[in-house]
Amino acid sequence: MKIDAPARQALLAGAFLSAFTLAAAAQQPAPAAPAPAPAAAPALPPGSPLIGRPDGAAAAKLAPVAPPPIAAAADKLPVAKLKLPPGFNIEVYAAGMANARSLREGDKGTVFVGSRLVDKVYAVVNKDGKRQVKVLASGLYRPNGLAFKDGTLYIAELSKISKIEKVEDVLDNPPKPTVIYDDLPKDEAHGWKFIGIGPDNKLYVPVGQPGNSVLHDDAHGQIRRMNLDGSGAEVVVRGMRNTVGFDWNPENKQMYFTDNGRDWVSETVPEDELNRVSKDGENFGAPYCLQGNILDPEFGWGKSCADYTAPIGLLGAHTAALGMRFYTGKMFPAAYKNAIFIARHGSWNKSQKLGGDVVVAKLNRDGTVKSIEPFITGFLNDNTYSGRPVDVLPMKDGSLLVSDDWNGAVYRVTYGKPKVAEGK
Repeated sequence: MKIDAPARQALLAGAFLSAFTLAAAAQQPAPAAPAPAPAAAPALPPGSPLIGRPDGAAAAKLAPVAPPPIAAAADKLPVAKLKLPPGFNIEVYAAGMANARSLREGDKGTVFVGSRLVDKVYAVVNKDGKRQVKVLASGLYRPNGLAFKDGTLYIAELSKISKIEKVEDVLDNPPKPTVIYDDLPKDEAHGWKFIGIGPDNKLYVPVGQPGNSVLHDDAHGQIRRMNLDGSGAEVVVRGMRNTVGFDWNPENKQMYFTDNGRDWVSETVPEDELNRVSKDGENFGAPYCLQGNILDPEFGWGKSCADYTAPIGLLGAHTAALGMRFYTGKMFPAAYKNAIFIARHGSWNKSQKLGGDVVVAKLNRDGTVKSIEPFITGFLNDNTYSGRPVDVLPMKDGSLLVSDDWNGAVYRVTYGKPKVAEGK
C-alpha cells in the first residue's frame, strides 16, 4: 500500500510525540509509596494497671515502681533516714527476705512473713539470742496473706488458702501446706490476698476487683467470711475495690479495713479509704462512688453516693494504704492505746509521690477518726523510695514490727531509752 507524503508526515509526527512523551515520563520521579500506618500499641493484658492511663507526656511517665529483685543487705537498710516521734526508736528486726510482706506472730514468738512476687513464706526465729530467717514454704503462688490461730498458720495464695498445723513445732522440717479453700478467682489484678481471723473465730478473705475500675461479677469486690476449715463461706462486705489490710476494734469488735482508690481520675482524687463495717452485707460503693463523695466518671451515672457507706477516714490520693492493726500493747504512751497503725506503701501514679510511710489514726470514743498523724517517715526522699512499708504488727511485748518489701526487711519500733549493750 502506497502512503502519500502528508500521511507519512503525520505518522512520523505521531511517533515522535509518543517517544517524547515516554521519555519525559521516564524522567519523572516515581510516585512516593504511601506512608506505613503507625504501629498499633501492644494490647495491655486484662487487669493491667495501665488500662485507662490518659494520653499526654506527664501521664505516660507514670507506671508501677518495680522493686529490686533481691533483698538488701542488713547494712544497706535505710534505718538512719527514718524519723519517728520523740521517744521512739527503730532498728532492723530481720533482713534477707525478698519481697517481705504480711506479718503474723506465733504463740512461741516466731514471726511469719509472706511475700507477693516470690514463692516463699519465711519464719523468723530466735535461737541462742540471735534471730534467724528460715524458708518455711516455697513453690507457692503469691503467698501474700497470713493468719495464725491456736498453733496453725493459714497461708493465702492467689486463688486458694492452705494451712500448716502445729507450725512452730515443725519449723525445721515443715510439711506441705494443706488446702482448705480454693473457690477463689485467679485474676492477677488485685488478686493477692490479705487474710485475718476475727473475734468470731472466722477466717476473712477479700476478693478485689479484677482491674482498675470495672463492672465486675458477684464473685469480686467483696470480703468473705468462712469457718477455719474453709466451710460455710459467705459474703460480708461489698463495694470494696482492693483491701490489703484489716483488723478489728478491740473495744466494739467492729471490722476496719483500708481500701485503695481507683487510678486515672486525677493525681489528687480519689483518696484511699479507711472503712468501718457496722453490719453484714454493707456496701462501700466501688466502682460507683469514690472516697464516699465522688461519683465515678465512668460508672457513677444514675448513682448516688448517699446509697453507700462512706469511709470514716481518708488516707491520701494513691498512697496505697495497705496493712493496718489496732495497737493494744502497753509499751507505747497511752495516746496510742487502741489507735490504728497504717502502712502506706506509696504512690506510683502521681508525679510527686505520696506515702511510703506509716501513719497512726487515733479514734474518738465512738470509733470515728479523731486524727491521722505521721508516725514513720523517711522512706521517700526527693521523690525516690529507699523503702516501702507494707504491713504492721504489734508484738506481744508491745513493740511494733513494720515490713518493707522494697528491701526485703522487717523493722522493730520500741519506745523508751534504747538499751545499751554491756561493756559500752
